[in-house]
Amino acid sequence: MSTFHAIVWMDHQEAHVVMFDREHVQAQRIHSRSHHKHQGKGVDAVAFYQSIATDLLGSHEVLLTGPGSAHQDFRTWCSAHEPGTSGRIVDSITTDHPSDAQLAALARQYFKKFDALASAPSQV
Repeated sequence: MSTFHAIVWMDHQEAHVVMFDREHVQAQRIHSRSHHKHQGKGVDAVAFYQSIATDLLGSHEVLLTGPGSAHQDFRTWCSAHEPGTSGRIVDSITTDHPSDAQLAALARQYFKKFDALASAPSQV
């Protein structure tokens, strides 16, 4: 699904990817297969991050969220390994554990302000 915006809530165990435009919302969960919790980084972080990056291919702007450092770790990984995805990440903010509907509402509000500041017409 090609959408204009996406928000990703993530920790080191799972990611909720919510992609949307004016008419559509699509949510998907991606689970890490790692049970190793050394400093929050599992042995399959690369596969986990790659799955998230693949899901974001159709989105033009991405907002990362989450309660810990996973969203920053993913952003750093994208800078090194997925420059296309990295270029679409507009911000990374700390959040608690919202529902997918709350994530979509947070993202709509965020991107409305982001697009206004960027003087770009909003696609939300």
